[in-house]
Amino acid sequence: MLDLCFLGTGGSIPLPNRALASLYIRHEGRAILLDCGEGTQIGIMRLGWGFRCIDTLLLTHYHADHCSGVPGFLLALAKAGREEPLHIYGPAGLRRVIEGLRVIAPQLPYSLLLHELPMDVSHFDACGLHIRSFPLHHGMPCLGYHFTLNRLPEFDPVRARELQIPISLWKVLQHGEDVTVGETVFHPADVQKGSRKGISFLYASDTRPVPIISAMGENTDLMILEGMYGEEDKLPLAHKNHHMLFRESAALARDANTRRLILTHFSTSMEHPEEALEHALSVFPETTCASDGLCVTLKYE
Repeated sequence: MLDLCFLGTGGSIPLPNRALASLYIRHEGRAILLDCGEGTQIGIMRLGWGFRCIDTLLLTHYHADHCSGVPGFLLALAKAGREEPLHIYGPAGLRRVIEGLRVIAPQLPYSLLLHELPMDVSHFDACGLHIRSFPLHHGMPCLGYHFTLNRLPEFDPVRARELQIPISLWKVLQHGEDVTVGETVFHPADVQKGSRKGISFLYASDTRPVPIISAMGENTDLMILEGMYGEEDKLPLAHKNHHMLFRESAALARDANTRRLILTHFSTSMEHPEEALEHALSVFPETTCASDGLCVTLKYE
C-alpha cells in the first residue's frame, strides 16, 4: 500500500489556498518527498505524517517553485531530530543548487548524499520502491519519475505442508529468505505460486508533451501530470513556457492506458482549476484535479 499527499499544487507563485509543488509519498512508515516548493514544511506539519521518516528528496528541476523550500525543509528535519543521512536526487546541477541553498542552512546534524541523474532513463531504489527517472522537455534539465512497489509472489501453503516446512518459518519464506529444516535448505521459489502485479504510478510536471511520458506510464495505476493551463487559448503560452494544457495531459494518460489521472501544478490564472476539467474529461474520463491536502491511497489488486 502507498499513501500520497499533495502538499502543494501551484506553479510559479503561491496563492492563499495553494502552495507550491510538493508531493509526500509514504510506504510502511518511511517517506519520499517529491519537489519542495516554498513553504513545503508547513504542508508537512498540517499533514501530520512526520518529518523524520523522510529518507529521500527527489527534485524534478531547479526552478524556484520546485526547490525554494529546501532550506526550510532541511532545517525542519534537523529540528525533528534526524541524524540519518538524507538522499537527494535531481538532474545535472544538483550539487551546485544544494550548496547555494545551504548558505542559509549551513549546519545540519545529518549528512546529505547527493545523486545527480542523467538526462536518460535511470534506475534506483528508495523506501522500498523501485524508481525510474526519465527526461522531460522544459527548456532546462527536468526529470519525471516512475514508481513501482513490487509485490511478493503468492505463497502456497499446500506445497509448504507437503515439504513439511514448519509454519513458524513460512513468513521468512514469504519475505524472500531461505530457511533450513534439518539438513535441507528451502528457497522461496519452492513455495511460490507465481508473480503478482504490484503498484505503479508516474509523476511528470513542467514539460511539453513527449512520447516518453505515455511510454513510461503504460498500464500504471495512476499518472500525476501537470495542468498548468486549462483553456485551449493558452496553447501559445504553453509552448512558450514549456508547459501543458489539460487536454494534452489527458491525451498522454489515454495513450498510456493508465487507470487514473490527477492534474496538478496549476497556473495562478486558474483560481478554480476544476472549472476547466471538461477539457481533460473529453479526452480521458478518469481525470480529477488535485488540491492542497488531497491524499490518495494506492492498494494492491
